[in-house]
Amino acid sequence: MLLKGIMQGNKIKLLRTTTVPMSLNVLLKGQFRFFNDNGFEVTCVSSKSPELFAVGFREGVNVKAINMTRKISPFLDFISFLRMFRLILEIRPDIVHSHTPKAGIVSMLAAKLAGVPVRLHTVAGLPLMESNGGIRLLLKVVEFVTYLCCTKVLPNSFGLQDFIIKEGLVARDKTKVLGNGSSNGIDTEFYSISSISSVTIGLIKDNLGICESDFVFVFVGRLVKDKGINELVDAFLIVRKSINSCAMNNLKLLLVGPFEKELDPLSEQTLRRIKENNSIILTGYVSDVRPYFAISDCLVFPSYREGFPNVVLQAGAMGLPAIVSDINGCNEIITDGLNGFVISPKDVNALVLAMKRMSFEYKLKIELGLTARSMVKERYEQNVLWSLQKAEYINNLMSTKRN
Repeated sequence: MLLKGIMQGNKIKLLRTTTVPMSLNVLLKGQFRFFNDNGFEVTCVSSKSPELFAVGFREGVNVKAINMTRKISPFLDFISFLRMFRLILEIRPDIVHSHTPKAGIVSMLAAKLAGVPVRLHTVAGLPLMESNGGIRLLLKVVEFVTYLCCTKVLPNSFGLQDFIIKEGLVARDKTKVLGNGSSNGIDTEFYSISSISSVTIGLIKDNLGICESDFVFVFVGRLVKDKGINELVDAFLIVRKSINSCAMNNLKLLLVGPFEKELDPLSEQTLRRIKENNSIILTGYVSDVRPYFAISDCLVFPSYREGFPNVVLQAGAMGLPAIVSDINGCNEIITDGLNGFVISPKDVNALVLAMKRMSFEYKLKIELGLTARSMVKERYEQNVLWSLQKAEYINNLMSTKRN
């Protein structure tokens, strides 16, 4: 009956949830229009913000605002749960699919109690990986309850899948990694060096004070401790000092993204060094990262924990090699010595050595960058991942009908 309904043009009601609208707007961009155009009636739910309504307009989907906080707040979380439960009863979706931890526990629990037949949660990074003591235990309980309420858990990397199984949070047969991983894949036509004009590149370089002879390391993401920014700044200053001693004064570090002083602040020393050094360039949040990749030579992404980082995919598609931490997601995209370097997390010395190699061995850097783009095109093309996700939705619905 379900398949017959789809063939007759009846749309499947799909509810997608995230804690904050930026996840819908940036990390899952384009996905909702695809499903809306391919047999689904999509409603996106996140905290109230102009960004949420911008997503609805751009993707041509319904949006509903339910405020959710990223911090632990039992009273506010209970209010979010009640509002989500009421919304689900009103919409009566066939599928609820959540992303991010808070939206996961709120919407999976509400969907379970409301009797939604298919309840999926994408795991794309776990704060508990860098937590200790009582906070870690609490975060584990939250993840366990979330997965218990799911009909299927979708880790966006094989490393995350292994982690949550090893931690006893879920059985392996209840999990699935789509394709080679990632939550949204990558549009390699959009993320290509040819998509950025030489005029744009010249204007941005002039605006940021970057010269043609400069070698530019770039980081894209939130400027927080867990992203390894303290170590990155330390390593950059060491490398720059050693290069200056060789009569070379052309190293720049481009930090593209916002600070988050409330949740995961940088050290005061790092903040002071960023402010005082004119070779470290801040851009703040930008809506289109492609021009900043286009003016850079290498991505440095020394994060402590990730799910499956879109930034590394984006940089690779733009032809940039990457230096990344040996953590799940990153070490699935980057193969050491093939499309970049993989180093131990929180290791300033290893970061220094990798940055030195990248800036001194020009031929190797070019080879790594060319391989990076070809590997992304082969393994993570966006429309392939979206098709796999559509098939997963249909298969899960068909399975519930059979049962």
